Amino acid sequence: AVGAAAMEEPAAHNGSAAGAAPGAGTPARPPATPEGMALAYGSLVLMALLPIFFGALRSVSCAKSKNSSEMPETITSRDAARFPIVASCTLLGLYLFFKIFSQEYINLLLSMYFFVLGILALSHTISPMMNRFFPANFPNKQYQLLFTQGSGESKEEIVNYEFDTKDLVCLALSSVVGVWYLLRKHWIANNLFGLAFSLNGVELLHLNNVSTGCILLGGLFIYDVFWVFGTNVMVTVAKSFEAPIKLVFPQDLLEKGLDADNFAMLGLGDIVIPGIFIALLLRFDISLKKNTHTYFYTSFVAYIFGLGLTIFIMHIFKHAQPALLYLVPACIGFPLLVALAKGEVTEMFSYESSAEILPHTPRLTHFPTVSGSPASLADSMQQKLSCPRRRRQQSPSAM
Repeated sequence: AVGAAAMEEPAAHNGSAAGAAPGAGTPARPPATPEGMALAYGSLVLMALLPIFFGALRSVSCAKSKNSSEMPETITSRDAARFPIVASCTLLGLYLFFKIFSQEYINLLLSMYFFVLGILALSHTISPMMNRFFPANFPNKQYQLLFTQGSGESKEEIVNYEFDTKDLVCLALSSVVGVWYLLRKHWIANNLFGLAFSLNGVELLHLNNVSTGCILLGGLFIYDVFWVFGTNVMVTVAKSFEAPIKLVFPQDLLEKGLDADNFAMLGLGDIVIPGIFIALLLRFDISLKKNTHTYFYTSFVAYIFGLGLTIFIMHIFKHAQPALLYLVPACIGFPLLVALAKGEVTEMFSYESSAEILPHTPRLTHFPTVSGSPASLADSMQQKLSCPRRRRQQSPSAM
């Protein structure tokens, strides 16, 4: 929920807005230089584009993967319609928690939670790249982590994760970054985790069709605008939330180096939400089998335009902006205009991404009308599959 936070003005190391009045005895922060602002916002845009581009490419291979540990989560239209409501409840709950309980203890719990998640996400992100650095004779052993519930025929898999020795090496390297983040809360460690979360989100969260994407983006468009312009809840939580749910970059990097503390920020939701829609359009491009990525590149350019417009408006009005206010119309409108010009609107909205996620899985086209216990139903279906001639001889009353 907080990941969809607005793109904000310069912030202190703890996330407080630069425009806020300083506390008693706190010296006023010097304004950022034009060079520092250009470097900060340019870096934020670049960091936002990287997980979208590479996450979209990896989502294609993820959709075709038969490894159960790499199966994507498919977002349906019902999930998309409920998401803004769930996100609003979560955001409001966090806001009340920060108002009622000590912010220090809440952030301690959140730090431990995101410490574990960040290590796993970063390990999954760097694993394909690290494979190139391992020698050919590296002793790579295969492992499987399997948790089941029940026994016998009623046994059900809860967790089925396959990994190897190379993955363990990546996990160890990611743990070093995790300890660095936990001890120092350095902005570079924060960004490494944030980029890993964003790339994994774009790769593993799949919209099943364009209509679902429009529902999700439209709902979060309203969500983002309301919680940023209508109340101070979004900005308050984003500033209080000490977790890698936003990308930050210092505007005083040129003056203070790596110890800079005057940050501009971008919520991860402003990357992941448009990113999964852009990844969907890439898979749609591939399904057309025209060897072109027209819709992917169009939506990618639209994202750059929308994010650039967000920065421009924020700079003009000196106020935090809901980035989805500008990103959603751009990311939906630009590809739709291209589809209208090419006469492919019907193909775009009839494309089903979920049909390609599990191509080896049979799909039910109708449900038989039966009566009786589950055991008799199973026996009946087994007889029908093994004895098709006998099925035609049954009387209608048996069904």
